[in-house]
Amino acid sequence: MPLDTLCAAAAAGMGLKSVELLQPEDFPTLRKHGLICAMVMNPSAKVGGASVGGIPKAWNRLEYHDALVPVYEGHLQATADAGFPNLICFSGNRDGMSDAQGLENCAVGLKRIMPLAEKLGVTVCIELLNSRVNHKDYMCDRTEWGVELCKRVGSDRLKLLYDIYHMQIMEGDVIATIRRYHQYIGHYHTAGVPGRHELDENQELFYPAIVRAIMDTGYQGYLGQEFVPRGPDPLAALRAAVDICDV
Repeated sequence: MPLDTLCAAAAAGMGLKSVELLQPEDFPTLRKHGLICAMVMNPSAKVGGASVGGIPKAWNRLEYHDALVPVYEGHLQATADAGFPNLICFSGNRDGMSDAQGLENCAVGLKRIMPLAEKLGVTVCIELLNSRVNHKDYMCDRTEWGVELCKRVGSDRLKLLYDIYHMQIMEGDVIATIRRYHQYIGHYHTAGVPGRHELDENQELFYPAIVRAIMDTGYQGYLGQEFVPRGPDPLAALRAAVDICDV
């Protein structure tokens, strides 16, 4: 649906505060409805003929860093100017690279943008995605790998985007993982497993317990609803998910 329609429904009908994964050119529409973007979408750049910065080609390649750093610095500034808290990033796919080498490369590149992120007060969140079903070969597909990256970068302005759907597929043990590593998590996404659909009785996760566990950690951030509705009324599905997660 048009962004303006979604924003109107989210703000007026559901009491939501954010519509996320948008670019700076979308910010005026958010402002019109009194909303923020809790997770700004990644920028992209060209290296040769390849588009870099998205899920398959990103920070685990040293040869992309000189292109990624300036576009990320621009997005960090735009995010800060808007008063928004977070900017997403990705590891990239393995494509034959070892996880150890990718970890080292990501740390080298992300350290280059941390001084500006720290100065502006914007958190860069690297998303954990499953490499079994949706994003084959994606490198940042385990919480412990992401936690180690945060430790190596050594800045409070690098956190994990813990996608509950993706990590249920890769690891399970969602609540225990959240309790163990919550200090490294800057944002959460939802969706039903399997299928990435509604948070209803047709999927295997019990979201009220998961949300309570998140709240018990002292988390004060946002929870992004990132499922794909199956039914004919996506706004009704969104409203139901909001109710399920309102504990």
